[in-house]
Amino acid sequence: QEQLVESGGGSVQAGGSLRLSCVSSNYFACTGWFRQAPGKEREGVAAIVRGGNTQYADSVKGRFTISKDNANLNTLYLQMNSLKPEDTGMYYCAANFCGKVFTGLERDEYGYWGQGTQVTVSS
Repeated sequence: QEQLVESGGGSVQAGGSLRLSCVSSNYFACTGWFRQAPGKEREGVAAIVRGGNTQYADSVKGRFTISKDNANLNTLYLQMNSLKPEDTGMYYCAANFCGKVFTGLERDEYGYWGQGTQVTVSS
């Protein structure tokens, strides 16, 4: 059974940075990060789709960067800079076979999920 384990969450002040990591038990070419704030739907934040192309939600463009560890492609990162209070939420990594991933930012494109890591940004 596939496993994805996130880490790196924490509490920071607005303007600060965090780097999230996600280690998967197997390699997936198509992976993404989602977040869910209390009382809100889970939303796509960033993704690596077919061909290694990246996709970002408008709300994080220019601030977040998704990447994979070149030495270990089973590890996915999300570098988050210039954090805002509205970035607060539980962050999840997701993965699937690229044949099932199109936009990369839709929840139902992914079949494998981690348990999440909490990010809290205070003003």
